[in-house]
Amino acid sequence: MRLASRLRTVSMIVLAGLVASAPIAATEAQPIRRPMPPPVIHDGDPTPDACARLGFAPDAARDEYRGRLVGSVASSRPTLPPTYAPPPPPPPPSAAPMQEMSVTASKRMAPPGYPYSPPPGSIDTERYPDAVANPVKRVAEEPVSTFSIDVDTAAYSNVRRFLNDGRKPPSDAVRVEELVNYFDYGYPLPASRAEPFRPYVAVTPSPWSQDRQIIHIGLQGYELPASDQPPLNLVFLVDTSGSMWSEDRLPLAQKALGLLIDKLRPQDRVSLVAYAGSAGAVLGPTDGRQKLKIRCAVNALRSGGSTAGGEGLALAYSLAQQNFRRDSVNRVLLLTDGDFNVGIADPERLKDFVADKRKTGVYLSVYGFGRGNYQDLMMQALAQNGNGIAAYIDTLSEARKLLRDDVAASMFPIADDVKIQVEFNPARVSEYRLIGSETRLLNREDFNNDKVDAGEVGSGASVTALYEITPAGARPSSDPLRYGRRGAPASLPTGELAFLKVRYKLPGQPTSKLMERPITPRDAYASAQAAPESTRWALAVAGFGQKLRGDPWVADSFGWSRIGQLAQGARGDDPYGLRAEFVQLVRNADEARSVNDRS
Repeated sequence: MRLASRLRTVSMIVLAGLVASAPIAATEAQPIRRPMPPPVIHDGDPTPDACARLGFAPDAARDEYRGRLVGSVASSRPTLPPTYAPPPPPPPPSAAPMQEMSVTASKRMAPPGYPYSPPPGSIDTERYPDAVANPVKRVAEEPVSTFSIDVDTAAYSNVRRFLNDGRKPPSDAVRVEELVNYFDYGYPLPASRAEPFRPYVAVTPSPWSQDRQIIHIGLQGYELPASDQPPLNLVFLVDTSGSMWSEDRLPLAQKALGLLIDKLRPQDRVSLVAYAGSAGAVLGPTDGRQKLKIRCAVNALRSGGSTAGGEGLALAYSLAQQNFRRDSVNRVLLLTDGDFNVGIADPERLKDFVADKRKTGVYLSVYGFGRGNYQDLMMQALAQNGNGIAAYIDTLSEARKLLRDDVAASMFPIADDVKIQVEFNPARVSEYRLIGSETRLLNREDFNNDKVDAGEVGSGASVTALYEITPAGARPSSDPLRYGRRGAPASLPTGELAFLKVRYKLPGQPTSKLMERPITPRDAYASAQAAPESTRWALAVAGFGQKLRGDPWVADSFGWSRIGQLAQGARGDDPYGLRAEFVQLVRNADEARSVNDRS
């Protein structure tokens, strides 16, 4: 009996091992499961005593690196700059009325009860890029569409913040492509690093516009194995001005950096620069084995003073350049509300500055925080010209997604200057409209010009683009030309709807490569319901963004309930609850609209 029992136990163990090791068939359009994060290895907790022994007192940060910076803006500054003064206390009940204070003072002196937003009477100074929705274009007149890819996600979490607060976001805050690219679509994986993309194409009837169709284009980036991920040379550039005092700003930024510090490897190096009325280096290059020291430096930061963002950027780039390594990822991570008000504060001048620094191989990614004075216009200008991502962190959960779960996609590039160009066949398509990407449009000739900058794609990241087209024979949006079609080629492959081209550079390479494929009826589905899950989900998110923005091409009959139904039917495997959260946002948008209409 004992022998039989042992044999049964061994058989069960062997069977379990075979089941666990059996390959799982991959299903197209199923979201990729993110691997569980590895256990965090600590070298100690950042207690006051431990940090004091490392030179970081609880209420003041010591700049042990400033004296070594040759020619930097911080080299002659005192040891403890005003940046690290504790925030002023809340005003007493007898203080002057809030509306009589300056805008800066009202943010800095907010009373208890307003931890996440400016107090009553303060002025909302948020700014967004003024981007008009793309127009419908006639294929006979302009058959080619060209744009730079966009993997930013800032608009999604920012829109979520508004809707969770019960408010409808400003239309300029809704960038449809960033809402769509927030999600993982499980596109087919490319086979090798040498060709880092694999295109996905689907054509389906438009759910919001009769007689129109949607062309869904997806690019899945190659996922670098952990052994191939290069070392990191990072500079944390943290805004410690007075406007960063509230819990959803500097304290949340410190927690977010803590998640990234957990992911550091021994070969990675981190520096820390803080700026307010002046800029200073808080921590010199420190390797990933000294996590406690890095945490202590980050936790010692305090808010107070004005915002010398331009000076901080200059110092951060100087520090990154001094520690530049050709075989590493050299990147500045800016954490701020973007409210630069001292020194260079013009987005155009700062855009030129970071564009010039990009040529040195040091890239810039921007993480936005806060509300009431959030400067999205500044964030977009810096990130797009710095070859980095623009993200908005409204919660600790979003920080986990960006800086823990998806950190490889934001840190390790697999392709630079990625451009998409689509040529439409006038025999099959009369009109087209690019949905979103208004700030990413390029001229036709820019596609083949390797000197023209475009977006960067990181390890395992995906890119999604959507076109709405009017098939030939359907009623067009505008009248045809009186004198016939201009510029049409003599012969066309009449079966094709369009021709897709993707141009990209491998990291560090000056010359681009070309990938292309036709879009044909074989890519088409008879209805949106018959399309793959990834296409149905992209349609739901794009419809949501256009509806929220008030785009005129979305029919009134395509309401919030239909968007919710479309999303519910495409939720699929949702291990992190991101799609379930979106469905709730659709409900919030409906309620926010009703409240606004009643008011």
